[in-house]
Amino acid sequence: MDFPNQVVIITGAGINAKQWEKYHKLGIGCVLAQKFYEEGAKVAILDIDEEFGQETIRHFNLSTDRSMVIATDVSDENAVENAVAKVVERWGRIDALVNTAGWGGPQKRAEDYTFSTFRRVYEINTFGTYLMMAKTLPIMQKQKKGSIVNFGSVSGMFGYSLEIGYGSSKWSIIGMSKNAAVENGKNGVRVNSVSPGWVDTPMFASVLAGYKEDGIGNDGWDNVTVGPMGRIASPEEIANVVLFLCSEKASYINGANLLVDGGMTAGN
Repeated sequence: MDFPNQVVIITGAGINAKQWEKYHKLGIGCVLAQKFYEEGAKVAILDIDEEFGQETIRHFNLSTDRSMVIATDVSDENAVENAVAKVVERWGRIDALVNTAGWGGPQKRAEDYTFSTFRRVYEINTFGTYLMMAKTLPIMQKQKKGSIVNFGSVSGMFGYSLEIGYGSSKWSIIGMSKNAAVENGKNGVRVNSVSPGWVDTPMFASVLAGYKEDGIGNDGWDNVTVGPMGRIASPEEIANVVLFLCSEKASYINGANLLVDGGMTAGN
């Protein structure tokens, strides 16, 4: 096992039972919770709704001695501070933080986006990632050890239509990760980001449904670039990369943004 008794916080790690019933797809966060748990870690599952986190525990049959659920709005500084404190109070340390919590927002042109919606995308994606890092870094600095993995996206590396909110927020996360990596390398804390292409998750299913409703392409798929591998990624494939980055096998990887898109952007 790569993470025996290590303490890992994962945001956005819950399972929305209604989405599961509708799409029968799992998000990257809950799959990460399962994989870290299987590798011996103690896992703190953070999500906006406590019931989502409890559903992850039930779905994967995680024991409560090595898992805990904390209802957390990552855009709320007090909520984030409280969540981090609860993890440290119970387990005494934080070895890894993975920020998967995010919202895609609507697929609209820039001029059709409302400012309140644009701001909310940033509150969850950018500010949420920042707050989780800001409250966790002092603990890792004191330990002289820790790994943080944030979630960018191919949308945060290349320009895509109808993604003004989501895409620009992911740009900021990639940059923020590099800033934190430079600041903390000498403290024994590594900060990296992962930028997936399309992944077979409830968020993807929702986006596809939106394309279909708007009459974009054949069942929405005409607006999905799958790249040379001819398919999209599974959540497990993205989770495997995250586990590698958090492990000692990646001990010299810091400030990197790993593009995991099956070659979708290789020609760009």
